[in-house]
Order: sequence, then structure tokens, then C-alpha cells
Amino acid sequence: MVKEFVTFLKQYGVIGLAIAVIIGGKFNDLLKSVVDGILMPIVGALTPGGDWRVLTLPIGPVKIAIGPVLGATVDFVIVAAFVFIIAKKILKEETVAKK
Repeated sequence: MVKEFVTFLKQYGVIGLAIAVIIGGKFNDLLKSVVDGILMPIVGALTPGGDWRVLTLPIGPVKIAIGPVLGATVDFVIVAAFVFIIAKKILKEETVAKK
């Protein structure tokens, strides 16, 4: 039973996937700290009022918190662009190495 399980892990690349998830999580932490600590203070300084992440839109008695949504959107775009650039560089190197 244990031997079958180990074979399963090797055959389907589960260990490699687990390693990728762990590295991806730490990479996410790194990017989040870069975005929160370096890029967002610059964006905040460039926007009128500065603290745009707490922005609300009052509609009658309801206050819609659009600041957190905008903040998450900006974070996502920055992280996605960064990952895209890194992936493009890595995939380009793989393509060149195969030729």
C-alpha cells in the first residue's frame, strides 16, 4: 500500500506540485510585501487625498467600500504583470536552451 502510494506520488508529479505550491506561496508573500511596502505608498502619494484604500461611496444609508476593491484590483494587476514578465523571461530562456 505504501509502495503504491509512493508510486502514485511520483507518477503524477504530486511532490513537484507540492514544491511549486510552497514556492508560489512564498513568492506571493514577497510580491505582496513589495507591493504594500514600496509601490502602494508611491501610488498613495500620487492620488489626491492619499488614503484611497478606505474610500467609500455613500448611496443613501448604505456606504459601499470601493477603496478595498480598488486596492485589491491594483494589487492584482501589479502582481499579475510581475508574474507575466518573469514567466515570459523564464519561458524564453527554456525555448532558447532547447534550440
